[in-house]
Amino acid sequence: MSISESTSTLTAKTALEMAEKASKTLMKTFTPAELPPANVWHYHQGVYLYGIQRVWEKTNNQEYFEYLKSYIDFLVDEEGNFLFERDQLDSIQVGILLFPLLEVTKDERYKKAADKLINLFGTLNKTKEGGFWHKDKYPYQMWLDGLFMAGPFALMYQRAFNEEGLAEMVLYQEKLMRKNMKDEKTGLLYHAYDESRQMPWANAKTGCSPEFWGRSVGWYGTALIDILELLPKEHSGRGELIESLTSLIKGYVNYQDEKTGLWYQIVNKGDQEDNWLESSCSSLFIYTIARAVEAGYIDQKYLDVALNGYQGLLNEMIEVTDESLIMKGICIGTSAGVYDYYVARPVSENDLHGVGAFILASMALANLIE
Repeated sequence: MSISESTSTLTAKTALEMAEKASKTLMKTFTPAELPPANVWHYHQGVYLYGIQRVWEKTNNQEYFEYLKSYIDFLVDEEGNFLFERDQLDSIQVGILLFPLLEVTKDERYKKAADKLINLFGTLNKTKEGGFWHKDKYPYQMWLDGLFMAGPFALMYQRAFNEEGLAEMVLYQEKLMRKNMKDEKTGLLYHAYDESRQMPWANAKTGCSPEFWGRSVGWYGTALIDILELLPKEHSGRGELIESLTSLIKGYVNYQDEKTGLWYQIVNKGDQEDNWLESSCSSLFIYTIARAVEAGYIDQKYLDVALNGYQGLLNEMIEVTDESLIMKGICIGTSAGVYDYYVARPVSENDLHGVGAFILASMALANLIE
């Protein structure tokens, strides 16, 4: 689906220019090996490079592909060996970059690396219901982040290598999150769930953390839309997943800030004086909404929500010069906690969480409004 550029002052050209400016700013600042945290297989780099992958696919500019490839090649040796933390879902996310490299180069070491990551699913600890612990240091906990960190990779692996059962595994993890973490009143999901009820933030009855943290709710939406793209069209689980997505997007819409078009660090508490507008979650919400419109999962009227949000980013969070782009208002890496913890988190500029999310949002709109 596409719409006329005349329906908005924002054009596809502008969105693409923003994506390229954001991409090249960090490419000029860091070699692939230096992307922070330097010399590490890490989802921060994975999210940013996922955005770059989308720009490469749109522009066919090999500079982007070579940058992405250089990051992977720096860490993965000729036998497909690489160092990564084997006790967490976060390590899996970077694996999505292996598939375009394998498709283009036919280099089997990328397959070997993907095999190592897919084997993690058989070793990760699980809740009594079969939900993956987010990390070993967070026992019996599921986090919304985890669906994005692992779900799309598993489906890419299934599609590339005809591995059976991975779609069912991913859909079951999503179903557990929805069962244990969704708030029916708001349509949003809580950041984390502790089956053991041992964490200080855990509700004694539900096990949930008490707040809807913006970026975690954004990871969940991004995961849903990416999983739907990868899930076989005939799969029986598509309908339920689309219902999850549409319910979530309605929740997003209800809490969009009317003045700026952005969303808050704690999504549903924009009326609290110490709460603040956050750019990475706003970007992820825009990405999810725009792609859902494009796929026809939601009505085209929701495009205005995405466009208003994107304009808010340009107005409030993005500074552009001839040489660079600066993105402000990005919450740094964050654990689960209570309200005071989230709103006290430091903000940063050009953190890869935020820049990657902004590139994805830009590309979703560039593909939709052309």
